[in-house]
Amino acid sequence: MTLTADHAPTRGVRDALPALLSLALASALAVTTEMLPVGLLPDLGTAFGVSDSTTGLLVGLYAVMVAVFAVPLTMATSRFARKPLLMATIAGYVISNTVVALAPTFAVVAAGRAVGGLTHALFFALLIGYSPRLVSRAHVGRALAIAGSGVSAGLVLGVPLLTSLGTAAGWRASFITLAVASVATLALVGAVLPPVANSQPTSRPEPGRRGMLVAVSASNLVVFVGHFSAYTFISLLLLSSGVGPAFIGPILLACGACGLIGLWYAGKGLDRNPRRTTLILLLATVAAVALLGVGWPALVAVLGATALWCAAFGGVPSVYQACAVRTHAVSPERAGAWVNATANVGIAGGSALGAMLLDRAGLGVLPWVAMVLIFCGTLIAALARNAFPDRP
Repeated sequence: MTLTADHAPTRGVRDALPALLSLALASALAVTTEMLPVGLLPDLGTAFGVSDSTTGLLVGLYAVMVAVFAVPLTMATSRFARKPLLMATIAGYVISNTVVALAPTFAVVAAGRAVGGLTHALFFALLIGYSPRLVSRAHVGRALAIAGSGVSAGLVLGVPLLTSLGTAAGWRASFITLAVASVATLALVGAVLPPVANSQPTSRPEPGRRGMLVAVSASNLVVFVGHFSAYTFISLLLLSSGVGPAFIGPILLACGACGLIGLWYAGKGLDRNPRRTTLILLLATVAAVALLGVGWPALVAVLGATALWCAAFGGVPSVYQACAVRTHAVSPERAGAWVNATANVGIAGGSALGAMLLDRAGLGVLPWVAMVLIFCGTLIAALARNAFPDRP
């Protein structure tokens, strides 16, 4: 059955659960592809003879592609059928991971990452637009949290497990495995996900709606700059605290699992009180990063602060996705494109800022810069009451 905009409002989360879980699997693949170099940063640097700061820019390059192309690609493909387009983006991950796995030089690795970034530019805009079309408006927050749970799964399982594999068998083994997983995801999503109607807004948004979307996007941008100015180099922060290389993967696994707490809270709260949910998660993130700055390089303090950081930030992407869609300023896909683009400007800017600070001021300054920036993003959300309302 083809779902349409008219049918979707009658559907609950339970009816749409298989489809939402297939989107969660795809988002797990996407975020694992995006973030795997964070866990393998030292190995990639050693393999190609480049510095840690240069290798860290692999995350930044990926993000630049998303930031530049998310909105234009979403607009250019707005008339295409949603499901085939989503399937094409998953095929893009197959190509990207295969190129990186077989790359003979660092330049080819960068080229493979650029392909992935171009794919990523469209994928999350489609994901954010697809989920609300599967359920009623009252369940948009939960639907996005379920579909977005793959992000946490990627951080909890994908990145740590493949980091551990890379440590044991070499970084190429990690990307080969990821390429195979990409093919499997493509097949499963094709079998489970129903098509949806590609409806577009038929009238201009009410005055102030676009301003609300700007506020959501601005807060998203600043928070992601802050987060990734430090998180891009989390493996170095752990290593400098006395963690052995073989334990980086398991630690990221445990800390990533904590992100499920934030995701659960976001899914529960976004359909009740989006404003309170937003501020609690962001302030908890600020507090956790501050604790990391205070505690570094003491091992126990760093581990505890990182776990709290991951727990709080686990629900943050769902916050911005749900609030952007609910502004009704543009179509769900375009709202998703703006969230995707600004998040990845934040990732690119954050990784570049972190790389610069790493070379000039050292690891210890990264948590403090991150804390200030995340707090500024929180302040934007606190002031934009209409964009982050008390009621959905």
